[in-house]
Amino acid sequence: MNTDIENLFKDKVIGHPAGLFVIFFTEMWERFSFYGMKILLVLFLTAPFLSDNPGWEWSRENALALIGTYSSLLYLTPIVGGWLADKYTGYKGAVIIGCFIMMLGHAAMVFETTWSLYLGLALLVIGTGFFKPNMTSMISEMYRGKESKKDGAYTIYYMGVNAGAFFGMMLCGYLAENVGWSYGFGLAGIFMLGGLIQFWLAKDLFGAIGAKPTKVHEVELPQNINEESPKGHDVTAPVKDKLNPFKSFDLILIALSSIGGLLYLFNDPMSKIGNINMLNFNIGPFDGSSVVIVLALILFLILIISRIIRYTPIVRDKIIAVSICGVFTVIFFAAFEQSLGSMTLFARDYTARALTGNSATVFKIIDSILTVVPLAIITWVLYLLFKKTFSKIALSNIVLAATFVFLWYVVFYKINNEFSKDATEVGASWFGILNSFFIITLAPLFSKWWESKYNPSAAMKYGIGLMLLGLGFGVLVFGTLGIPQGAKTASVSMVFLIFAYLFHTMGELCISPVGLSYLSKLVPARMIGFMFGIWYLAIAIGQKAAGTMGGMIDKITEQYSLSTFFLIFTLVPAGFGLLAMLLNPLLKKLMHEVR
Repeated sequence: MNTDIENLFKDKVIGHPAGLFVIFFTEMWERFSFYGMKILLVLFLTAPFLSDNPGWEWSRENALALIGTYSSLLYLTPIVGGWLADKYTGYKGAVIIGCFIMMLGHAAMVFETTWSLYLGLALLVIGTGFFKPNMTSMISEMYRGKESKKDGAYTIYYMGVNAGAFFGMMLCGYLAENVGWSYGFGLAGIFMLGGLIQFWLAKDLFGAIGAKPTKVHEVELPQNINEESPKGHDVTAPVKDKLNPFKSFDLILIALSSIGGLLYLFNDPMSKIGNINMLNFNIGPFDGSSVVIVLALILFLILIISRIIRYTPIVRDKIIAVSICGVFTVIFFAAFEQSLGSMTLFARDYTARALTGNSATVFKIIDSILTVVPLAIITWVLYLLFKKTFSKIALSNIVLAATFVFLWYVVFYKINNEFSKDATEVGASWFGILNSFFIITLAPLFSKWWESKYNPSAAMKYGIGLMLLGLGFGVLVFGTLGIPQGAKTASVSMVFLIFAYLFHTMGELCISPVGLSYLSKLVPARMIGFMFGIWYLAIAIGQKAAGTMGGMIDKITEQYSLSTFFLIFTLVPAGFGLLAMLLNPLLKKLMHEVR
């Protein structure tokens, strides 16, 4: 294995092995297709049937119920996908399988029928399960023994993630809103196919890296780029802490809480959209879905508490600290993920997006610069990759070049089409790119902050992040004060939405370096797999909560106002942010000086 790593580091691009940039572009195309499709989903499902670009005219509640379940499952299947890669397929095999399944999912979405929609979403969920955990695992394996360069590698990888999300939401969204939904879904599938072929043809470049299961567990995600790299844990190493094997009682609790959670996840959209209620009963004032999910959460808490109390005091304290951070993670994602739900609907229905005269011209120029400059930089990186690897992976490079030629064609089509008009209307999907844009521009500043002597503790990062998230929604509260109760449309200035995304992204940059990085430092090696699953479960709960809470937009707007809806997302994160700061001394004590 060391020979394969050394061979990779012989051909360098910007100081890193060329193989990293093969992963970079594969991840870029996957994120392009993933976010390009996801930003369209809520717009397509809720668009009026009788319009120039007809959608399905679902209620916002139904659309967000489906999207909440879909988003939640995207964070549950990687737990299984990572396990299958470790045991059977290896990382490279899992990535290829995931790309292929996701490509089929995007192809199914093109048909715009009920069966193809559900089939497409199912395939995307399964494919993401194979893909998501294993790209970062390959980077961990590539940089074993070169820990000092790993943070830089994840920074580059993270740029690929955000570049893909940026161009996917911009271009898929543009085609979908201006030409037709099928074109947006189809464009996502084309680039997913390009990513699959490119990685398949370049797989031999990695040698044995990612080719077979390993006994080393590492928890690494691109979100952790600003933290010290966690070290690998060898499951064969001697264990000093008291063992806490799973008992039959634990396994029963895991099974029952999992069944209850999955029943709720699937029953929520099925009962609302298809009137198929698998939990058609009531206990007092509570319906079956509410009873089942509350019972599942109670059983899950019993499981966590019963296991925590069986550990040695120091391990117990550290797991309690991780669990507290997990609660804050749920709250953060429940609000933050409104960006691809209720905030996208706000952009479409309540934001003044029509521009004329000088305003239209200025926007077109800014939008063109935002599109062309990043694409030119990435194309330059592609050229550097060609110089180093064309003799080894020529076919992969040719396929990658072809996808970039097509990408440039779509970009010039968009720019030419917009400048041929006197006026313009900013697409509702366009606002989704702001998160990626702000991450790319602000990440270096936050990285400097974390590396300075003013680097906050974990609790303070959570507190600051949650308060910034609440502040972003506070901007929307102020912007919507003039919208009357029950209004379905309005013309609020785009400035409010832009500032909301700015504050939300700053909040994300405070939260994202904390979670899994601290988990990997606090949790004993033998428990890393279990706690990794628990952490993804926390994010999954937050994703579903985002869909459920976002789906209340119509009810709250009709009974109170739109500003009241956003006020909830202002006060709850801000309140939990203050709580996180107040818990700072306790969390420091529980972490036992782990930084």
